[in-house]
Amino acid sequence: MSLQAKIVGLIIGAFVVFGLVSAYCCYRIYMDASVEQHERIAKGTARLIGTFIDPHRVDAYMEMGENAEEYQAVKQKLENVRSTIEHVTYVYVYQIKEDGCHVVFDLSTEDLEGEKPGNIVPFDNAFKQYLPTLLAGGTIDTIISDERYGWLLTAYYPVKDENGKCYCYAACDVSMDWLLIQARGFLVKLCIIFFVILLVVVILVLWYLNKCVVQPINTIARLSSEFAYHSKESTEKSLDNIKAHEIHTKDEIENLYRAFVKMANDCVEYIEKIWKKNQAIEKMQNVITLTLADIVEKRDKNTGEHIYKTASYVRIIIEELKREGEYAEELTEEFLKNVINSSPLHDIGKINVPDAILNKPGKLTDEEFAIMKSHAAVGGRIIGQIIKNAPKSGFLKEAKNLATYHHEKWNGKGYPKGLAGYDIPLSARIMAVADVFDALVSNRSYKKGFPYEKAFAIIREESGTHFDPTVVNAFFAAQDEVIKVAEYFSKKEKEGSTDFNEFPL
Repeated sequence: MSLQAKIVGLIIGAFVVFGLVSAYCCYRIYMDASVEQHERIAKGTARLIGTFIDPHRVDAYMEMGENAEEYQAVKQKLENVRSTIEHVTYVYVYQIKEDGCHVVFDLSTEDLEGEKPGNIVPFDNAFKQYLPTLLAGGTIDTIISDERYGWLLTAYYPVKDENGKCYCYAACDVSMDWLLIQARGFLVKLCIIFFVILLVVVILVLWYLNKCVVQPINTIARLSSEFAYHSKESTEKSLDNIKAHEIHTKDEIENLYRAFVKMANDCVEYIEKIWKKNQAIEKMQNVITLTLADIVEKRDKNTGEHIYKTASYVRIIIEELKREGEYAEELTEEFLKNVINSSPLHDIGKINVPDAILNKPGKLTDEEFAIMKSHAAVGGRIIGQIIKNAPKSGFLKEAKNLATYHHEKWNGKGYPKGLAGYDIPLSARIMAVADVFDALVSNRSYKKGFPYEKAFAIIREESGTHFDPTVVNAFFAAQDEVIKVAEYFSKKEKEGSTDFNEFPL
């Protein structure tokens, strides 16, 4: 939700709360006043009806009904009262007994036929708590109920003889429904006034917020999101763009803009320093990596420029896998960079292999081969020690994977862990193909390099046993580029040159 929407929402919410509270207070005042008015009407009507009833003739009225003397005359008086007094809905006279309300008079209305004299009407729930008082002939307050006959205010007036004995109760029900109509009309008028005021306030607030808050903040946010860190030129261009947007609101928003401009300017200067340091560190890292790998590699007089060639093959395979969309989640730009830059360290464990074994021209004995194979685990341990001081380095993580697992096989028969399939890190599966191919095509003191066709045939043959089939497919898809690299290094070796300008690091 935008800041504008939040502020407008808060204002509307405050108005709504204020309106609801005000409407409720007005409604309660209005209702209380109306109820008081109804109570006066009901009590006065009940008392008036009571004056028409002769307490000594109540029993005769209930027994004989309309045939009783003066019954019709009294009933007519009651009719006159009901028709004269506004909002009086029901007029009746009950004799209260324990078994219910015994009808003395009960006037009919358009919607409801009155009960016959002598009939018993059950007590409504709202009156049950007053039964002891009514049975004793006492006086009760008006009662508001909403039951089978509707929403009514009822007043009971005891009809007593000269000795104070209560014979029955004169009662009337005043309709409360009109209050709803009046209240609704009142609330409608109140809502109209409220919404007109609210509309004017919201329009003014929206105009002010849009001009002095939303637009400036959105401008700052857009400039911040568009700030480019890709190069020195892009950061300088972004800074110039920020400075070109002059924001003058003469309040905290302008202070925020000034602080943002200063921060952006400082950020550009700081980023430039970081770039220079990162370039220096990366260059130093690559130099150290190559130097360390080259020192180890030079001990092995059989491998030539093995670290350079395998790094080139690794790059070719990774780029082809990426083009084909294979292992898309793993093949990020960072992965590619880390694997290529750390690939020269894959044989660093050979530092632990004696020269006599490393450079033996003939076939190694089983014991010597076991020592030679140990270079994978040793390399992993060496880099693992380095990782303890730089645990978040992706470069070192891949270096360890390459050093430890590049002799693992797809079928699980490799070393040092005997990993199989996808349990072998992807970088090591790629290096396995590059490493074996270079070993096949390169000249050694104990063998001559195989022709490319034979080397490719061996790689294809061991796809699915030694190598990851997907990696092999990518290797063959880039076969021409692989041969081109191999020819380049072969030419350099014949010339005795160690200047590899096209090396990918």
